[in-house]
Amino acid sequence: MSMSRVANRVHQAIGAAAAGILLFHPGPASAHVKWFCVYDIAGQPAGLENVLCQDFELLTGFAIAVLLMGCLFENTFVGAALIRSFDRISGVLRSNTDTLIRAVLGFFLISLWSLGGIILTPELTTTSPLIPILQLFMAACLLSPKTLPLAAAGLVFLFGDGVVHYGLFHMVDYPIFLGMAAYLAATGLKRDIFGFSPLDVLRWSVAITLMWASVEKWAYPEWSYPLFISHPSLSMGYEPAFFMRAAGVVEFTLSFALICTPLARRIAAVMLIATFISAIVEFGKIDAIGHSPIIVVLIAIFADQTKAKQRTWSLAAIPLQYGGALAAFVALYYLGHAIAFGTPLS
Repeated sequence: MSMSRVANRVHQAIGAAAAGILLFHPGPASAHVKWFCVYDIAGQPAGLENVLCQDFELLTGFAIAVLLMGCLFENTFVGAALIRSFDRISGVLRSNTDTLIRAVLGFFLISLWSLGGIILTPELTTTSPLIPILQLFMAACLLSPKTLPLAAAGLVFLFGDGVVHYGLFHMVDYPIFLGMAAYLAATGLKRDIFGFSPLDVLRWSVAITLMWASVEKWAYPEWSYPLFISHPSLSMGYEPAFFMRAAGVVEFTLSFALICTPLARRIAAVMLIATFISAIVEFGKIDAIGHSPIIVVLIAIFADQTKAKQRTWSLAAIPLQYGGALAAFVALYYLGHAIAFGTPLS
């Protein structure tokens, strides 16, 4: 490849990634494609040689550079001042985190009950008349801390029902519901989870959910192509295949940042909240209902006041940790797909 073409791709990579981060553009990066487009989860995913291409390397290199700059910024007096500002403006949210999570989850469950025929997310449909009744019962259980473990058990049951009808590989899209169940049970019982706070477990579950969804954007970019036809502005002028690579890298990086340093996770939470809310404007009430549990957890992450003793991340280790997480998620996705559907690894 000529130097001019490499320079052009670097410019495109930085432009697409920066646009995705700075403009919070709604699109396939924030709308869950299975809710709006035809998909075939059993189909052969894109070959790794098409995923791990030069564009991908440039995008991930840019993402690592942004993470490093963010962590360097956090250690300056300006970063410390920004953390203090976040602490001040999020005080009301922080003191009411549990109430907020329970209220939004209650809205989510009542919406599912009202719509009917949905297990947990729009593409997970059911004909059972008992599922809506269970969802309404779970919403009622959220009213009292004493009955939160019952709501948690209901979430685990619904997740298991999804596994029975759609398979484990499909349900790996949604570990947030298991994290939410753990949060509710631990909060109701007033216990930590193996030494971790309930909110930390919930934060990790959201990060894992979104990082897994990022890999799906690389494995099946064609699922989102109909959205570019019905919503031409979504691609921001980039070719669809390149845009999906960039969108996946932006989402993976912001999701990875949720388990990074205190300031990085809070800024990432704000950016992700903005993308999900902007997607609601574009895609409507289905998107609002489906993503409401993720949005409220992101709000809780932004409000979370992490203590200084928890800042144990090494600047030099971030590229290795990011690269390790990226390699692990891609490998697990492709290996899991091969095991679930017998497709050859490529």
